[in-house]
Amino acid sequence: MGKRRRVTERRRTRPAVLGGMLAVVVGGAGAGLYALYDGGAAADEGTATAAHRKVRTGPLTAAEVRTAGTRFLTAWQHGRTAEAAAATDDPAAAAPLLTGYAKDAHLRDVTLTPKAAKGATVPFDVRATLAYRGVSKPLAYGSSLTVVRRPGDGEPRVDWHAAVVHPDLRDGDRLVTGASGTPPVKALDRDGGEITAARYPSLGTVLDGLREKYGKTAGGTAGIELRVVRGKESRAAKLSDKTLAELSEGTPGTVRTTLSPSLQAAAERQVEKRTKASVVVLRPSTGEILAVANSGHGFNTAFQGALAPGSTMKVITSSLLIDKGLASADKPHPCPKTVTYGGWKFHNDDDFEIKGGTFKASFARSCNTAFISQAKKLDNDDLTKQAQQVFGLSMNNWAIGVPSVDGSVPVQSAAQMAAELIGQGGVRMNPLNMASVAATVKAGSFHQPYLVAPSVDHRTLATASRTLSAKTLSQLRELMRYTAASGTAAEAMAGLGPDYGAKTGSAEVDGQKKPNGWFTAYRGDLAAAGVVQAGGHGGDTAGPIVASLLKLGG
Repeated sequence: MGKRRRVTERRRTRPAVLGGMLAVVVGGAGAGLYALYDGGAAADEGTATAAHRKVRTGPLTAAEVRTAGTRFLTAWQHGRTAEAAAATDDPAAAAPLLTGYAKDAHLRDVTLTPKAAKGATVPFDVRATLAYRGVSKPLAYGSSLTVVRRPGDGEPRVDWHAAVVHPDLRDGDRLVTGASGTPPVKALDRDGGEITAARYPSLGTVLDGLREKYGKTAGGTAGIELRVVRGKESRAAKLSDKTLAELSEGTPGTVRTTLSPSLQAAAERQVEKRTKASVVVLRPSTGEILAVANSGHGFNTAFQGALAPGSTMKVITSSLLIDKGLASADKPHPCPKTVTYGGWKFHNDDDFEIKGGTFKASFARSCNTAFISQAKKLDNDDLTKQAQQVFGLSMNNWAIGVPSVDGSVPVQSAAQMAAELIGQGGVRMNPLNMASVAATVKAGSFHQPYLVAPSVDHRTLATASRTLSAKTLSQLRELMRYTAASGTAAEAMAGLGPDYGAKTGSAEVDGQKKPNGWFTAYRGDLAAAGVVQAGGHGGDTAGPIVASLLKLGG
């Protein structure tokens, strides 16, 4: 932000309206900076003592939002970091990051331009100069702040989060400019073509992960860059450091991936048809990841999401029930309208029932009560063991080549244990996990998915301690084949048989009008899974995405 020179003369100018606020250009060292006013509200809080000041309550007024936002942005823009931090509701957390903006990130000549407030949120544009060791370049991006009432006195303050400084920051992260700790990498697909975020927008986070994992060993040299350095919480969420701007390019090393260019391009096109859609395609015989795509590019839900998988979990549950002799594909199995267990009353969709039906019919129609009815015959850890020992899930030991989450099936009891049988309760999965479930059924054994071959860095892939018996595996394939041919997956999978299988799922989420729609399936030597958040039933939402990719691969 530079040193401030004493202003000896101020040029008069007419005020301009910016984003609903008055902005006056001031001279001196702050040329180009804006002094913002709220149309008459005082910038400071006056001289009233706390003893005589009433605690402010109620919704924030537009004037309060403008004044609090103005105070923060003006102080930050002029380099008065202590004053800017004091304008937030957490000065202790705000001060280091605001100070580091100039000291660590080497950003100066900062100009902050507010836009029209949307309720208590004020979007603003940031323009600055990134300068390091005699080299500089402009930087521009958008961010926003939200004004809240400070606990205790109700005074309007900026609700502090690191994302106010830059939207790619999470609390605990830092901005740093310097020699990059890891050289860049040139990622290649399985055919040797270069992978770029411009070509495949979904792969931005994947490229970040590849660089973090292989940058130091792939043969490249580091450049000078502005990057997000992740803090403790971000690391726990398996987020990678992120490059925001380069002052000088390093020399990239080369990393070859298992991605198929044709499937990746098709996956990108498919997810863009839906909001919050994610999909993964695998090769069951090897575990190679052939495609991964997300319609939202800021977070890799396909690899790192943790969502309730709904009825797609019934693939694992069915294998458990068949193993234990509690169900058999062609034998009669109860599917009443409701079942009560652990004090909870569980329903089927629209309270349907199947009278005199088989377990295969219940699986194909996704009857919840057919599974809940068996909960009393299971131990609390049975489902967890099945997921770990057969499907390789929930052990936190996958090493695919970039950050990923390998699912969670915690040991629970009573109603929560029963809910896990149908993919609710504490179960959490992502499309990578559920594609692996379908791949395990198709291959007959678990092959840990991977994006970079283990031979590249001699890492050890996760394994499962046992495989399904031939009897159980045969019945499980029959359940999925019947669902693809005549059940809830039939419309999406039409024309893709006979070597196929599928399972649909819908997971209710608090606060959502529509459930998350899930779909997992295999065809030939391809397996795939997808989710459309808040999209509705999986057969209608994620199903067409998955089926189109299986068709392309066939």
